[in-house]
Amino acid sequence: QVQLVESGGGLVQAGDSLILSCAVSGGTFSNYAVGWFRQAPGKEREFAARISRGGTSTYYTGSVKGRFTISRDNAKNAVYLQMSSLKPEDTAIYYCAADFALVLTPTPAYWGQGTQVTVSS
Repeated sequence: QVQLVESGGGLVQAGDSLILSCAVSGGTFSNYAVGWFRQAPGKEREFAARISRGGTSTYYTGSVKGRFTISRDNAKNAVYLQMSSLKPEDTAIYYCAADFALVLTPTPAYWGQGTQVTVSS
């Protein structure tokens, strides 16, 4: 029912900034908690950041905390991931995800198709 479409990925150099966007449709956006996961080549998918249904609470994995900022705009049915001070280790496919819940679970029910972020040194 709920559909998510990511955009904004690309090739950047270490130290650069990038903003990822996720458009959400098919449901009442304000009823869903959303977040971002990422998967590097040959690695398992890992959690990166999440934001609560009301947008009042955020949480980040240790490797991105202080460099990434997640936000949402309920009027635009969109979630964003602002990425700064990018490192080669941030290279991965980034996925937007959502749950019909107050906060995102470790295994979200809804996923986007992913967008590639490549950081060169």
